[in-house]
Amino acid sequence: MWGLFGRKSDHPMADLASAQELLAEVPKNDALKALLEITAWIESVRSDGHIRLDTRFAVLRLLDETARTHEIKVMREYFAGGVQSSLLEKRLWNALNEYFTGLAEAYHGVLMGCHNREKGAPALKALRPLIVARGVNATAGRLKCAAVHYVPVEQEVWQQLAEYYTEAETQKFLDEIIELYPGASARISVRHQLAGVLLWWASGTGSLKPLQIHLSERLTAHLCRSLSMGAEPGEDALISFDLARYQPPARHTSDTAAHPNLRFVGQGGVRLQLDPLLQKLGQGTVPGDVNLGGSYDAEPVRETAQRLAANWLAEPPSRRNVRRNVTVHLGVVAGFPGLIDVANQGTGGGVEDVTVWVAEDISATGFGCTLEAAQGAAVKVGSLIGFKPENVDHWGAGIVRRLRRDEQGKLDVGVEIIANRVARAKLGEEVGPAASGDSFALWLGAAGAAGEEARVLVKPGTIPEGGTQRMQLAGKVYALQRQGAVEKGDDYEMVRFRFMAREGGA
Repeated sequence: MWGLFGRKSDHPMADLASAQELLAEVPKNDALKALLEITAWIESVRSDGHIRLDTRFAVLRLLDETARTHEIKVMREYFAGGVQSSLLEKRLWNALNEYFTGLAEAYHGVLMGCHNREKGAPALKALRPLIVARGVNATAGRLKCAAVHYVPVEQEVWQQLAEYYTEAETQKFLDEIIELYPGASARISVRHQLAGVLLWWASGTGSLKPLQIHLSERLTAHLCRSLSMGAEPGEDALISFDLARYQPPARHTSDTAAHPNLRFVGQGGVRLQLDPLLQKLGQGTVPGDVNLGGSYDAEPVRETAQRLAANWLAEPPSRRNVRRNVTVHLGVVAGFPGLIDVANQGTGGGVEDVTVWVAEDISATGFGCTLEAAQGAAVKVGSLIGFKPENVDHWGAGIVRRLRRDEQGKLDVGVEIIANRVARAKLGEEVGPAASGDSFALWLGAAGAAGEEARVLVKPGTIPEGGTQRMQLAGKVYALQRQGAVEKGDDYEMVRFRFMAREGGA
């Protein structure tokens, strides 16, 4: 109805008591359905301009806290190791992305309402630190969803993060310790929270697998209290973030031109936390105080922590080989089985599933391609491909190291070349026409002399640790001793072998 001061909202959640009653009906045993329902409520509350600002924040806060348990369950299910192209994966991702996007917009809207002195804004003065911290947290979730699908991030995301930092800095609560959620053991300041989000994003999210993206975000959130962030670039500065340009954080270099709008994130005392963490993970133990949002084996956590350490504590690598802007058509097969099929086929005639990629820049160690949305649907970071340039009669092998999707859905793919020429071989305790238990492998390079090491691609789990294997390659038999795995993918394992001796013809 209408009154002296305008129309009163008839929204079913226009007051906290009504909101509590409606939320009691949200399903408690179906996290996905509950999250979808709460997301719809968040959007309707956010878009109702007739709800007083202080009431709107109170209801949004309640919706956020009610969704918290369901969000954690959905996130845990998403990163449980399911097939990334599955229908379930898309449903989970859409639910998380819509939830974090709506929540981030809602909290930012409340902050803008405070600036615009909307009705009820004075009552939120003491709550601005919590509004900002919750907004940053929701925006981090939005960034995480973009990262696992390698999709572009809207400029408004960086604008909102810049505005959150500016608000905390000008209102002098950057270092105020905030309890982000009731009962949460982790208490944090906006300075450290934002430092962690920005550094995590800048630490190669486009070159990580989805699980590594999740673990790196969780590890950075655990370590961020040791980071520094401020207007002056210290000697330990890692990245810079421009509060006025609304662009992603950039790697700090000696060429970075300082100006008043830049803020710098530095190492601070993070090494003092990282070193003991890596030591415990190396012993097969995930420390109990590290909140990973679920239970994970120590080994993938250790690998991810090592990547963060290399990114934060070492000098950034310089490009060793010049990239040339050329156009080269490549025949491409996906995965270990496909590469096994074409390895001895020369041009690949008669082999199914050979597609064409166009390399737009290439060097001695890698190349980049842009794929149409449908063509790149199954491409993942860490996946193995076989490639053959036009007018070349042999196949090479590469591993996808970087992905980035543009606004049209096209996929920018960066591939590391691990061998320009591969050969199919047989591995087993005995090799030959009558040998049993043999498995095909891919030899990366030419045969060596006794004592030398070489890399071989095999199917995961086919080669036991230790002991001697025999390899049949190009009509000759070699004795090899496994030295350890270099890298593992979904359908391959790259193993180091040492030549023991050549044993004559097959």
